Amino acid sequence: MKRTRLAPVIGVLAGISAASLSWGAAAAKGKPSPDEVLGQLREGNRRFVAGQSIHPNCGGARLQQAGTESQGDYAYATVLTCSDSRIPVERIFDAGVMDIFVVRVAGNVADVDEVGSIEYGLAHVNTPVLVILGHTQCGAVTAVTHHVEGKGHPLERNIPPLVDNIEPAVRRAMASHPDAFGDAVIPHAIVENVWQAVGDLFLTSPAVRNLMRSAKVKVVGAIYDVGTGRVDWLPDFKVAEILAAAEENPQRAIEPMAGGH
Repeated sequence: MKRTRLAPVIGVLAGISAASLSWGAAAAKGKPSPDEVLGQLREGNRRFVAGQSIHPNCGGARLQQAGTESQGDYAYATVLTCSDSRIPVERIFDAGVMDIFVVRVAGNVADVDEVGSIEYGLAHVNTPVLVILGHTQCGAVTAVTHHVEGKGHPLERNIPPLVDNIEPAVRRAMASHPDAFGDAVIPHAIVENVWQAVGDLFLTSPAVRNLMRSAKVKVVGAIYDVGTGRVDWLPDFKVAEILAAAEENPQRAIEPMAGGH
């Protein structure tokens, strides 16, 4: 079930012109390329895992900048990830204040609220990269897997519509790995859930598809290991395949702007 808590701000977004969505506005001058950003994220994670974090952009000078300047001049990545407390996003990439635009939700799903936040991060904060970051031992994916297997437990009323996007990923994992029984399928479902979020994003956001086609933004999938701190990057070709499928899907959203502008 799609959530609609963004409805009160649609009127504001409708007044934003298409020109304001163009990546490469003045605020984005000096931003690194998508590949350079991915290099920064990989290197930051390497330092974190090795215990060599340098904790950049965390001092008083950066806080002063945050209070007087635009995050659009500094943030270099948008990250959609889980709410799980074991994923301190800035720490695992050895980043600091105004470096990463973070969107968090249980199960790192891409529903209305998350997609709107991602659009803001890419089109207005002008980040060149979106990372959809799943993680090992994901409680949301585990709960949905147990539900599909018929051994789930009762959930509070607002949780099922929050995580219903995960079920197709679990079923694909089961179909692709028929030899994985019980909890053995969960790691496969966690990966499939990242791809599910990529697909849901591309299907519902023409703005993100446009940014991808223009090569101004790169979308990548990754899995964070909560026991080692390591981020494993998923293959780029899969993102390209999902984008191509979304472009051919007759149910894809067409108009990128709120209110048809």
